[in-house]
Amino acid sequence: MPEKKPMRPHVELTDPRALRAYAHPTRMALAGLLRREGPLTATRAAELTGESVASCSYHLRVLAKYGLVEEADPDGPGREKPWRATAQYTNWPGYSEDPAVAEAADALTLAIAENHFARLTRALESRRELSREWQEAERFTDVTLYLTPQELTDLGERMDALVAEYADRGTDPSLRPEGSRRVPYLQIAYVASESEGKAPEGERP
Repeated sequence: MPEKKPMRPHVELTDPRALRAYAHPTRMALAGLLRREGPLTATRAAELTGESVASCSYHLRVLAKYGLVEEADPDGPGREKPWRATAQYTNWPGYSEDPAVAEAADALTLAIAENHFARLTRALESRRELSREWQEAERFTDVTLYLTPQELTDLGERMDALVAEYADRGTDPSLRPEGSRRVPYLQIAYVASESEGKAPEGERP
């Protein structure tokens, strides 16, 4: 297996076709897997995801078409080549005046949210298998803030800076301290609808 190459910080998706293509759950799973564990062949990716080799091969080719993955060693020996992610993160427009881009970007955002919460639900179903230390360390909390658009942007940038202190551990296992585990850390902030009513908020277990 070839040595891992440095990934770009992020890849930008602005083509509606690319946005729609990435919204597929298997493609999101494969991109995430390659970012954490790659380079991987389609056969190994199939073993790790539970998909068929043919399915992984097809979806990897689609991801490659839009610049999300690439062959790690195109000139290497063997018929089945390993794939690598091209970037650590995927960015897409939060706003666009192009209706096609806006619609595809919203669909991708919804697909990402559904994927996150499906994974969260699975984690909650098995969290009692964790040690007490891990169960108490997990975060399930929310708060309602009143912010301007600029304040919300500034808050997000400050949170990004804090998270970035640990980001290198994702691609360099030697930086991970003993006892560390993979922890998806979600940042979600949205403007509440005026008709949302008195929904429960500020809950902390």
